[in-house]
Amino acid sequence: MKLLTIAKEGRYALGVQTEAGIIDIELAIQAKPAQAVLPTTIMEVIEGGESKLEALSSYVSSLSTEGNEEYLLDETNVEWGPCVTNPNKIICVGLNYRKHAEETNAKIPDYPILFNKFNNTLTAHNKEIVVPKVTDKLDYEAELVIVIGKKTKNVAKEQALSHVFGYCNVNDLSARDLQLRTNQWLLGKTCDDFSPLGPYLVTADEVGNPNNLSIKSTVNGEVRQSSNTSDMIFHCDEIVSYISQHMTLVPGDIILTGTPEGVVLGYPEDQQVYLKPGDEVTIEIEKLGSLTNRFIKDPA
Repeated sequence: MKLLTIAKEGRYALGVQTEAGIIDIELAIQAKPAQAVLPTTIMEVIEGGESKLEALSSYVSSLSTEGNEEYLLDETNVEWGPCVTNPNKIICVGLNYRKHAEETNAKIPDYPILFNKFNNTLTAHNKEIVVPKVTDKLDYEAELVIVIGKKTKNVAKEQALSHVFGYCNVNDLSARDLQLRTNQWLLGKTCDDFSPLGPYLVTADEVGNPNNLSIKSTVNGEVRQSSNTSDMIFHCDEIVSYISQHMTLVPGDIILTGTPEGVVLGYPEDQQVYLKPGDEVTIEIEKLGSLTNRFIKDPA
């Protein structure tokens, strides 16, 4: 299933993308009451486990999408929210693509390089993002996100992907001047809206093998990154297993798995053109749709 968040006057509601359009689950329940108690937010689906997902899937299958049903929305009329709205943890893996490590002249890591972001960085598809005044070097990073679906501790690599709820796109925005100011990357990664997430959260069964997906970014229509998740140094099952040896993962936690080559930082210095107001960036990963954001001037 392709799940999404619909923003409604300061709150979030659940949507399901179908060939006929987006089903607003709240409106659908009003039109056709469900026999079971259904989740009406993305976090309720993730935290509800397989039983809630199965109930939702069965209910969606029972709905008519042939007419002008009031619960069926066109994508152009949807105000999007982050496809995961309240993760307990946002964990990121740095330098996790071989060619990206090579383009930045970095040593191939022996262990996953982990850092974290916070919920203030979350925003959504089609949302405008302010270029902060504190940076002159704002960079894009196309990344695959793992969304945890089960409480996970000390899981073996062989079982790790069975603990994953699904996957989505993120643009792991990075203020390079702030990121590299000290040995700690945190400041350059955690400005407001630095993790646009979406448009969809796609369930693991629909994605299949996450370690073989095409991934790309475009800036103002120009392809900047074009790679495949197979170039990861540490693949998704390894990442989930490794992190779970050190901390307990819970449903809704998200893991950003690193970016491929083609970021601005990887260009020769005289060719580096960082993001500026007016730019538009699209992140696209196979089976996960396209995430687009436009950048605007800081009004402060």
